[in-house]
Amino acid sequence: MTYYIIKLIITTLLIVLISEIAKRNSLAGAMFAAIPLVSILAMTWMYIDTNDTKSAVDFSNSIVWLIVPSMTLFIAFPILIKKGLSFYPSMTISIVMTMFAYYSVIFLLDKLGVR
Repeated sequence: MTYYIIKLIITTLLIVLISEIAKRNSLAGAMFAAIPLVSILAMTWMYIDTNDTKSAVDFSNSIVWLIVPSMTLFIAFPILIKKGLSFYPSMTISIVMTMFAYYSVIFLLDKLGVR
């Protein structure tokens, strides 16, 4: 149980730290946010939990296919804000669009036989 609490604290602290940095300097915050910290943490926790590099490699390879559809959020959100939508509707629409993009890519990869 202590291990899970430590994982939770480390992960939470990183997210809070990045948001605090972004408040002061959006470029620096964006740089830290662009580093795939969640993926790095997930692979690290997977390796610590299993001592198996294969699961981390498989996870990393799966992420590669989902990089392009993840850009949907970062493209759609500022466009919607600039079009006059407020924050929450813009974020909601961007998330739904990103989920659709993920589904589309996963569907396409499945049809092409990519696992």
